Amino acid sequence: MLTKRIIPCLDIKNGRTVKGVNFVNLIDAGDPVELAKAYAKSGADELVFLDIAATLENRSATLDLVYKVAEQINIPFTVGGGISSEEHVDKLLKNGADKISINSSAVKRPELINELSNKFGNQCIVVAIDAKQIDGEWYVHLAGGTIPTDIKLFNWAKEVEERGAGEILFTSMNHDGTKNGFANEALAKLSDLVNIPIIASGGAGTIQHFTDTFIEGKADAALAASVFHFGEIPIPELKRELKNNDIAIRL
Repeated sequence: MLTKRIIPCLDIKNGRTVKGVNFVNLIDAGDPVELAKAYAKSGADELVFLDIAATLENRSATLDLVYKVAEQINIPFTVGGGISSEEHVDKLLKNGADKISINSSAVKRPELINELSNKFGNQCIVVAIDAKQIDGEWYVHLAGGTIPTDIKLFNWAKEVEERGAGEILFTSMNHDGTKNGFANEALAKLSDLVNIPIIASGGAGTIQHFTDTFIEGKADAALAASVFHFGEIPIPELKRELKNNDIAIRL
């Protein structure tokens, strides 16, 4: 059995780590380089770095900050934000990223997934999907959740797998920052639908929420931000508890 992964997420704006609720009301959460270093030491399995303003500002993720973070860590490192070309990906990988995450650019031009997967290998292509449940149906949103679309989550997830995505990072906008638990029903449906790993994002508030998303949500990895940034859930304690619940995890 593959081990489950715990992934802290650094949402970056203006060179600082920020965190909000339902994608708004952002507050400062610290220096990304120092946070990254601390997470690598505390047993995080991977790290995700999302330059959340990049798409809105029509640019790619900040290269110098990616390089500084990569220098400090020894765990897989995924970078996202405004990536829309092979050139962007090439520069990020050369600056220390192990994987890249695309979101809005993939929806706008789905062939990008094929192109990046063919050139760099699907193992380093993560497609992030921000979706919101509206009247019982999940719809994909773009540009940091600011632009709604009529694209349905499960249709899009199947398409990105077929186009060569190696993983899907699914964030429930309804659950983001609420600390009420992950969208396990949708996660389980995604897991049954596709044959690539699903990273759960949005809603972590307690250790039990992680246990639930691995068991009920069938998630392969769980991503969280504020509960880690503000010391509410120490990663070593979380992992010990998951192990006690017979969840395969690397201690």
